[in-house]
Amino acid sequence: MPAVAHVDRKCRGSFSRGNVCRAPGIGPVGSLVWKCHDWAFQELNRPSRLNLSNGYHIERVFRMTGRKLLAGIVFVFACMVPYQAHSAESANTITIGAVMPITGVFGYAGVVGNAAAEDAIAMANEEGGINGKKIRYVYEDGQYNVGIATEAFKKIISLENPLSMVGESTAMGKALGPDIKSQYKLLYGSTSFSSELADTAMNPYMFVAGPTYGDMFGILLKYIAKEKPGAKVAFFYSDTEFGNDPIKFARLLMARLRLNLVAEEVVPLGTKDLTPQIADLKSKDPDFVIFQGFLVDPVPQVIKACRDLGMKCTFMGTFWGATKVILDKLGPLAENYMAVNPYMYWWNDDVPMIKKVREYTAKHRPEVQFRDNVYMQGLMNVLVITECMKRADRAGELTREGVAKALQSLKDFETGGLSAPFTVKNNKFPVARVWKANVQKGIYEPETDWIKLDKY
Repeated sequence: MPAVAHVDRKCRGSFSRGNVCRAPGIGPVGSLVWKCHDWAFQELNRPSRLNLSNGYHIERVFRMTGRKLLAGIVFVFACMVPYQAHSAESANTITIGAVMPITGVFGYAGVVGNAAAEDAIAMANEEGGINGKKIRYVYEDGQYNVGIATEAFKKIISLENPLSMVGESTAMGKALGPDIKSQYKLLYGSTSFSSELADTAMNPYMFVAGPTYGDMFGILLKYIAKEKPGAKVAFFYSDTEFGNDPIKFARLLMARLRLNLVAEEVVPLGTKDLTPQIADLKSKDPDFVIFQGFLVDPVPQVIKACRDLGMKCTFMGTFWGATKVILDKLGPLAENYMAVNPYMYWWNDDVPMIKKVREYTAKHRPEVQFRDNVYMQGLMNVLVITECMKRADRAGELTREGVAKALQSLKDFETGGLSAPFTVKNNKFPVARVWKANVQKGIYEPETDWIKLDKY
């Protein structure tokens, strides 16, 4: 049978942007992938067929002269040369892909997390990569939009063939979970600490680079129960997948610890007028308020408003509430503010991994003077992924499934002091500590030692 090239209009893109055309049926392996320029396919506005063996035939699109056909064929085979060279190069190159919210409501976290991944991979390559194999990093902007993010994920999978991926949100992870489990079967990290993403039955290829949001609530509630038995507690969270993730578990744990849940304030992300929620908090007079599902705002605004009303409660946050930005915005009002964080901070410069990152940053990004906890999470995602790749490679299983399988071998994995030693449990690493604001220094300091959550 003659070889038939199917040219999809979606392949109309520039070489630099990495768009590809796929032509089944050509070559000894049954498919050819080549990079294409806009100018080469500018007339192909609809799916078309080009019969390469019977002279020339294009369906429903346009007519070409024999000279143009010859030029097109020359172009196709010219494109095969760099692709074959890339294939040879890729034998010693491993790709990690990511979809980050570079823009959108959580753009700050995406930019910082993406820089962390780039730095972690660069540092790993300086130290030999994956047992001598170079690591390549590619990413797309998911804009904190689940539709855009899932399409970006599929684009990277199709064009770049990564061994592992990192995603931008709880919603993205949940949306892709079934396909990753049944089709892609690759190790998937995330900016999320969602309990569902660490569910080994539902999402066996996903992991959380620390404790889940539920675990973090567990740490805070256990701390509260010890400090003030029977305390009144309020939850203040966004009406998002991110905000709602730990709440059902937190309610159960409240009852188990004999704490009193006096209020749940639920707000749409981006809400400006919080007067009703703050008035309700005032009327319920909690001893502790726990924030969940926000990056920074509206946490400082809520705390300021409550202090203006004379409320004396202690405010707390999970990982995304452990950012220094909150302390900077609050100033003296950050007194007694606490948060859960599974990683050390930039100012803990006696920690080997922090020292290493600071030295790398000074050399390669001298304009950067500080990295927040968001950066440390991005760093940890890559540390876990690259360690799994090294173990898979040593076992002769450097495949998507082999890398995912290696996750289960992590026991007391040393992270250079960035965290407590990591032992995987249900595709998460359930260890963290409570940190407390030092208003005079403008930093967080440990309020507890590392807490392992083997039991509640």
